[in-house]
Amino acid sequence: MAGAIGMLSACGGGNDTLSPSPDLTTNQALVQSGVLSGNPPDASGIISFRGIPYAVAPVGELRWKAPQTAAHWSGTRAATQYGNTCWQGTAFGPVDNSHASEDCLFLNVWTGAKTSVERRPVMVWIHGGGFQFGTSGDPRWEGANLAKKGVVVVTLNYRLGVFGFLARADLDAEAGASSSGMYGLLDQIAALQWVKNNIAAFGGDPGNVTVFGESAGAHAIGMLLSSPLAKGLFTKAITESGAFWETPKGVMVSHVAATQTGAHLGAASGASTLAALRNLPASQLMADPTEPAYSPSVDGYVLPADPASRFAAGLQNDVPLLEGQNADEGTIFAATAGIPADTKEHFVAAATSAFGANNINTFLQFYPATTDVQAQQSEVTLAGDLIIASQTWEMANLQKKTGKSPVYSYYFSQTSPYNPLPIHVSEVPYVFQNLVANGHGAPNASDFAVADAMSSYWTNFAKTGNPNGSGLPNWPAYTGAGGQVMGLATPLQPQPETTTARFQFLNSFRSPGSLGFSF
Repeated sequence: MAGAIGMLSACGGGNDTLSPSPDLTTNQALVQSGVLSGNPPDASGIISFRGIPYAVAPVGELRWKAPQTAAHWSGTRAATQYGNTCWQGTAFGPVDNSHASEDCLFLNVWTGAKTSVERRPVMVWIHGGGFQFGTSGDPRWEGANLAKKGVVVVTLNYRLGVFGFLARADLDAEAGASSSGMYGLLDQIAALQWVKNNIAAFGGDPGNVTVFGESAGAHAIGMLLSSPLAKGLFTKAITESGAFWETPKGVMVSHVAATQTGAHLGAASGASTLAALRNLPASQLMADPTEPAYSPSVDGYVLPADPASRFAAGLQNDVPLLEGQNADEGTIFAATAGIPADTKEHFVAAATSAFGANNINTFLQFYPATTDVQAQQSEVTLAGDLIIASQTWEMANLQKKTGKSPVYSYYFSQTSPYNPLPIHVSEVPYVFQNLVANGHGAPNASDFAVADAMSSYWTNFAKTGNPNGSGLPNWPAYTGAGGQVMGLATPLQPQPETTTARFQFLNSFRSPGSLGFSF
């Protein structure tokens, strides 16, 4: 992927003069590609710029190539509407591709800065969706309310599914010194480089950038923390419910395995060459429900090794880390985790096969199965632990062991009529203070108080590397396994970590990065 290297080296450092005038209230900003015209300030003085191209459209011959530097335009480009969404994969079910395009490498900026010479902390959001779906234009992560707290917010699209993560031997040969299969991560790196070079035009500080994301976005940040290509592009990281992109099947797949999967693409269409595959309509590539969920792999270029091994060896990009999990991560994953739990006997048999007969008694202490109902409840807990929670915990503890930067850990358990269960993703509207009535009900005073506190903790961390600030309950730094975590619920208060022994058991199967079990 020599193109990615060329893009990163060609961009150079930040430019402190990127504005047609210092006055941002004109809704204009000058980035390296040209002049942008954004939306007028809202009632709180927040200006938004939407649909900014950070790279050339990866279409035609650029399909399955590293992102290229965004082209220049003449005149003023309107930046008032979100750009196209990237094509959404069908591996997790039906999706809406009515606004999808391969021309989707856009980002959005919210700023309350009055002049381009301000240096506000920057927060760059990476959306989730299993690397198969999602968009920067989701209303749950509109950035205006966070921007009100003194930061510049950026959200971005990146290539998904087969367009973002196809690995093949012929793509490797074409790429030369690099490899294939990590275009979506290279998009994120390109967007962060764009932020470094251009965010000063919006009153942001290119030297104070926090990446934050949830689910696949958090897994992506675990990879960015592990990638030499991302070194120096951010100064802090927040991972919500994710870390190493692991599943009940084990750790992230190898590049060899990914290329074996990718070799089958196009067989049904008779498209056996790259040229033929690049000529296929995007809709045809995405329409086959039998296609696998193309996702990140250990490619040897973006990732020299799996993230857990990089952290264990102290090779991560060492920055302050804020991370955590939700109390009910497993509910949305249980049905697809592949862990048998229709009866207690099947659950115990599957666990015995996965963890070994010598470990089954310890396993059942954490995941009891004396009845069918209890086995099904334990399967939900185990699915959440394997897919999200235990690896999130492990990353925090590896950072404590091999890194020098501080860690802050949380446990989100807020419940209300608006949020009856603290399931996966449910913390996101609180972080962005974007609470609106949903199918369960309207947010109440408790929800609004928790959201105000969480958004303040997040923006404080972006400003200083410490979430604490005036008027907030003290959030103690995480000291490692068994330490204090911040309870994000009503009431807000630190609490002892209650999952320590369970996660120590699961992570005892690492050697050092690989999980030694699978279902």
